Amino acid sequence: MAVFNDRIMFWLTRGLDAASLRQRVLAHNLANLNTPGFKRSSVSFEERLQQARAAGQLPLARTHERHLQPPSAAAEPQVITEKHTARRLDGNNVDLEREMLELVENQLRYNAYIQQLNSRLDNWRVVINEGRR
Repeated sequence: MAVFNDRIMFWLTRGLDAASLRQRVLAHNLANLNTPGFKRSSVSFEERLQQARAAGQLPLARTHERHLQPPSAAAEPQVITEKHTARRLDGNNVDLEREMLELVENQLRYNAYIQQLNSRLDNWRVVINEGRR
């Protein structure tokens, strides 16, 4: 149904997907905290979304008014591996404090996406129930 396929819902669900991917990547980093030579990874989504928005790459052309907009490849979440840094002599660059801080930040971001998504769905619920809760 096209009613629920608005841009805001699309980007909120994309944000949730990116936060989920980030959670997996951070957990992978923590699991390899003591692995010699391991290089940490991170997920870039919000930064790429801002860059795509600033460059005007987000509004996409559709061939028909009823077609859904395809996702913009410029704003896809991307896993980036930091290959050129080393925090220890064994070549590992995972910092426990940094990873834990990013886990907390990611959880807050995920909660914000969920709250916004729930708010939009609550608005639809009110419309469907004709103003009654």
